[in-house]
Amino acid sequence: MSDLPPDTSFWPVNKILTREQARDTAEQLKRARQRLVTVNGSFDILHAGHLSFLGEAKSQGDILFVGLNSDRSVREKKGQSRPFIAEQERAALVAALACVDYVVIIDAAYDEVPRTLLQTIKPTLHVNGEEYGQPQQWVEWPTMQAVGTAGYVVSRRPALSTSALVNKIKAS
Repeated sequence: MSDLPPDTSFWPVNKILTREQARDTAEQLKRARQRLVTVNGSFDILHAGHLSFLGEAKSQGDILFVGLNSDRSVREKKGQSRPFIAEQERAALVAALACVDYVVIIDAAYDEVPRTLLQTIKPTLHVNGEEYGQPQQWVEWPTMQAVGTAGYVVSRRPALSTSALVNKIKAS
């Protein structure tokens, strides 16, 4: 095993934006009448459930922005053993997906990540999984109302979750 950092020369770094870059890009895209969609999450161990979720989110608009929880944010919510994959590597993995247009790493408290993403992008639509309930139940709902964003719920794919995957690995 090498202690060298990963070779990032083939990473889609042009799709990984700072919050300021994301705000400016979103403003330009809205002027071009593009329908912007946002999602957020840790995407710690990328799996088929994430791909289905992100693909369905993208199908709801023209441009998909993914707000990625920073390492600090993930540790705050999921414990010191998480994330398994560092934020820059997670960002590159998510950005490499064809359905994802842009990734923004957001270093904020776990429940503040979606609010920060919404305030930055001001999308037409924000997408969440059904495990979070209906849009009116989401922690980001007040921010969605403030910026004029509608909500869309994606159905959960049974057995396709990071927790299920981690449990399967531990059991083997």
